[in-house]
Amino acid sequence: MLASLPMPEEIILLTGDVEGPHFRVILESHNPALVVVHAQTRDELEAVCLRPTAGGGARRLISFSTSVIVPAAVLEALDLPAYNFHPGSPEYPGSHAASFAIYDGAGKFGATVHLMEDKVDCGPIVAVQWFDIAPDTRFMDLELQTYETLLKMFADQAAHLATSDEPLAILDAQWSGRKHTRAEFQAMKELQPDMDEDEIKLRFRAFG
Repeated sequence: MLASLPMPEEIILLTGDVEGPHFRVILESHNPALVVVHAQTRDELEAVCLRPTAGGGARRLISFSTSVIVPAAVLEALDLPAYNFHPGSPEYPGSHAASFAIYDGAGKFGATVHLMEDKVDCGPIVAVQWFDIAPDTRFMDLELQTYETLLKMFADQAAHLATSDEPLAILDAQWSGRKHTRAEFQAMKELQPDMDEDEIKLRFRAFG
């Protein structure tokens, strides 16, 4: 019989300065004994992972809507599964998913939670929520709607992540589509002399 993994003693939150304190309160409300450490950069993340937990217990990583790429060595050092909250549906892995969805004329979009692996946005998917994209939606509006969806998904999963050693159930959902980069996003913002008016308006709506 396999031994059970220990309950989390520490959770590392890799996210922005706005989300960090808010998420700490949510997680600690489910597990008051939990130690929650907030990291915003790769250097901060690696520094946290180099030291042992105070009680020698298990550590988990939660990444939420961040551009920081987590090194494989960090993932290998964790005791419990790490999860990423991605601001895009499985059809749009990578950076600036909302912008590329608008540019492609997608009718649906959403947010994804997945197990983290050493490659970005490729791990098994544990939660997805989709919604319709309204006509003429601008990228800022779609990003806000996606962010609000992702916040709800975090709240839905917080109790499990704070208290359970069991992995979240994997869905029958797969990543698809090309993984876009920040460099591609920046390139799409540049207008060319031969572009027609419709292309210029679409790029402005999708990329700003």
